[in-house]
Amino acid sequence: MFKSIINLFFPKSCSGCDSILLANEKVICTICRHNIPLTNHHLLKENEAYKKFYGRIPVEYASAFLYFHKKGIVQKLIHNLKYKGHENIGIILGDWYAEDLKEIILTIEADEIIPVPLHPKKYKERGYNQVTTFGQSLSENLNLDYNETILFRKVYSKTQSKKNLLGRMEGIETIFDVHYTEKDHNKHYILIDDVITTGATLEACSHALLKIPGAKISIICMAMAQS
Repeated sequence: MFKSIINLFFPKSCSGCDSILLANEKVICTICRHNIPLTNHHLLKENEAYKKFYGRIPVEYASAFLYFHKKGIVQKLIHNLKYKGHENIGIILGDWYAEDLKEIILTIEADEIIPVPLHPKKYKERGYNQVTTFGQSLSENLNLDYNETILFRKVYSKTQSKKNLLGRMEGIETIFDVHYTEKDHNKHYILIDDVITTGATLEACSHALLKIPGAKISIICMAMAQS
C-alpha cells in the first residue's frame, strides 16, 4: 500500500523514452521493448561484431545485444546507465540477453566474465562501473564466475567517446594490464563492455588478457554502434 502511494506521487518512468511505466512494466516500457533494435548476432557466429575484431585479436566469439543509434532508445538507455546511476538497466539487459546466449556459452565452454575496468579515479568520480550489473546478471543466468580483479586500468584517461579512431588507438595498448596466478591459466574469458564503437578499448583489454598462458577471449557487449 505504501509503495502504491509512493508510485502515485512519484511514478517511475521508462529509461528509454521517459513515459510513465505501467504497473506490470519494469525499467523499460513495453513500447520501447518492442521497438528496441536487436542485432540478433547470436544467430550467426561470423556476425558483424566478430568481423570487427577479425585480424586484430583471436576472438573465439563476439556479439552485441542491441544496435546503438544516435538519439535512439539504446543511446538513452546507455546514457542513463552510464551517467544517471540507473544500474538496473544493466540487470534488465543482462537477463534479457542471457536467454539468447545460453546455448552459445555451453558450446564455447567459457569460464569467467571480465568487465572492461575503470581507473580508480574514474570509479571514484562515477561511483560504479556501468557494466557491473550487466556482467553480474550474465554471470548469474549463465552460471559463470564474474571476475573484476584480474584486469585493471593503469592509466587514467578522459572519455573515449569524442576521440577519433587514431586518437583512441594512440597509447591505448599501455592502458590495461592483468594480475594473474597459475589458477588463471588456460581459461576462456568473456570480456564485456557497454558499446562497441571502434573496438580499440576491447582490443587493448584482450591483448592484456592474452598475456595469461593458455587464455582464450570472447567479447559480449550491450550494444554496437551501427553506421
